[in-house]
Amino acid sequence: MIRVRPAEEPPTFDAIVRQPGLRAIAELVGKTPPRAAGRRYARVAECEEEIPASKFPPYWREALGDLLESYDRICSYLCLYISRGTGAPSVDHMIAKSMRWDQVYEWTNYRLACSLMNARKSAIASVLDPFEIEDGWFALELVEFQVVPGEALPPDVLTRVEATIERLRLNDLECRKARLEFAENYRNAAIRHDYLTRHAPFVERELRRQGRLREEDR
Repeated sequence: MIRVRPAEEPPTFDAIVRQPGLRAIAELVGKTPPRAAGRRYARVAECEEEIPASKFPPYWREALGDLLESYDRICSYLCLYISRGTGAPSVDHMIAKSMRWDQVYEWTNYRLACSLMNARKSAIASVLDPFEIEDGWFALELVEFQVVPGEALPPDVLTRVEATIERLRLNDLECRKARLEFAENYRNAAIRHDYLTRHAPFVERELRRQGRLREEDR
């Protein structure tokens, strides 16, 4: 994993995600009478904190296109390009819907994730936030292409890095094969350096850090 720089909220986000979401929340707790027109939501809880996570209408899906554009289609956790057509992009709530109702429809709480990583992260709070990761917290060994903790990390950071790697299963066979494939294709000149950078930025960074880039790209 590498640090992800937060993108600015898109100008249409408030109208297509936040406001419809907040209106739905008001209906779900009976604070606003159901609308006469459009999708209506029955009361399901006495207060916002008691709304079941499954009952929040998925207005966040309207933000997926902006997330893909803002983050260049790179999964925040796997750090690989989410391919068009064959990829499965999704909106991950960094703070789970079950934990903070007031963050369900907030752009700053959204992370672009492939569906595999989103499902593995689930509502677990121990996974590190890609917005808060520092350079060097995660490294890549270039034999089996496993993600490993960086060197000389403080104990508390090391614990969270290890927990993130384990929770997301970043070193399962398919994840390792994906990183290896990018590295081998680059090494064999089947792909250019700029393609590697756009599609596998963590692999590129680690090849660079470990002096493994082709001479013309150093």
